[in-house]
Amino acid sequence: MTELGRYQDPLTIQRVLHSTRTIAIVGLSGNELRASHFVGYYLKRHGYRVIPVNPREKEILGEPSYPSLLDVPVPVDLVNVFRAPDALPDLARETVSIGAAALWCQFGVINEEGARIAEEGGVTVVMDRCLKVEHARYVGRMHWLGFNTRRITSVRSGLQ
Repeated sequence: MTELGRYQDPLTIQRVLHSTRTIAIVGLSGNELRASHFVGYYLKRHGYRVIPVNPREKEILGEPSYPSLLDVPVPVDLVNVFRAPDALPDLARETVSIGAAALWCQFGVINEEGARIAEEGGVTVVMDRCLKVEHARYVGRMHWLGFNTRRITSVRSGLQ
């Protein structure tokens, strides 16, 4: 297994997905066109509690936004990161500090130092993977828009 591959283990990903209820999304944007917003919307729609962490926003997806992980007033199971890789070491320290079980780094967010800090603090790390894509792969059913319609069919309703 390559060095990065150890942070992409399918069994670890599935365990994290199934044990998570509350997700703090660092870098969640209020802009509906940003990937972080779409991921947050998707996760909220699938029953997760989504907590925005963005010092530039007051509220996102109907939830209050916090300036940092240290300001989040409730326990967090998973920290999902939409930030530049160089922010990861500090975010890993904060993740350990708040007692989150997992640190999930989105596509392109790769930083070995941050991963090491999190792991040494007892935090499971998933890196260079999209939380929405992995959820759809292992938990939900993949619809053409990425939503679970709870229907298995090749025919769209109302288009017969």
